[in-house]
Amino acid sequence: MVQLTHLLRMASRSKDAANFLTDGKKIVGVALNYMDVVKARNVPVPTEPLVFLKPTSSYIQEGQSIVLPKVFTKVAYEVELGVVIGKPCKNVSKADAMSYVAGYCLALDLTAQCNLGAARAAGHPWTLGKGFDTSTPVSKFIPADQVNDPHNLPLWLTVNGDVKQKGCTADLIFKVPDIISYVSKFMTLEPNDLILTGTPNGSDAFKEGDVIECGMAELAKFKFQVCGE
Repeated sequence: MVQLTHLLRMASRSKDAANFLTDGKKIVGVALNYMDVVKARNVPVPTEPLVFLKPTSSYIQEGQSIVLPKVFTKVAYEVELGVVIGKPCKNVSKADAMSYVAGYCLALDLTAQCNLGAARAAGHPWTLGKGFDTSTPVSKFIPADQVNDPHNLPLWLTVNGDVKQKGCTADLIFKVPDIISYVSKFMTLEPNDLILTGTPNGSDAFKEGDVIECGMAELAKFKFQVCGE
C-alpha cells in the first residue's frame, strides 16, 4: 500500500509538471559543467556549481522560431539536459535530491556571447546575454520513470545537418543531485522550475536562416528555424 501511494504521488507530480512551460517560475542554469569544456578552455575545474537565472518568458517549443535580437552580433547554441522539479525543494541533501525530480526535457540554452563576454570581463550579471526572448527552446516533458539514468544520456546538435555538438551527461562535473542540493541551500526550487545542467564542448555561433536540430538519446528530438528580429 505504501509503495502504491508513492507511485500515485509520483504520477500526479509528473502530470502536473508536464505544464512546466506555463506553470514554472524560474529557470536555473549551470555554466562550465562538462569536463570536455573545462579541458578545451584550459580553465580550472569549478569547485561548486556556477549558477545563473533565466526568465520563463524565454521558453519556446517546436513550431516556433528562434529569433535573434538585433542588439546582438553573436549568439551561440548550447544543447542540454533539463531537469523539472516536482515539489518544493529547500535545503535538501544529495541523497534525497532525486526524489524532487518530476522529469526531464531536452533544452537549448542560447547565449549571446557578444554580451556575455563583456559582462564577464566587467563583473556584470549575465541576465541580458542569457535571458532574451526565445533563448530557451525545450522539448515536451519526459516523466522521470521514462529515464533509467539521467547521467548516461547522449546529446547531439546539428546546424544545417552538420554535427556541431556531441556529448553525454556522464561527463557532467556536477550531477543532478549535486546541483539540486546546492541550489536549494540558497533558494527554494518550486514545482515546474527547470534546471539546465550545462552543455558539452562545441558551442558556437549561429545565424539567421540556420536550422538547428538536437536530440537526447531516444527520448527527445526537435528542430528550430532561426530568423532575425
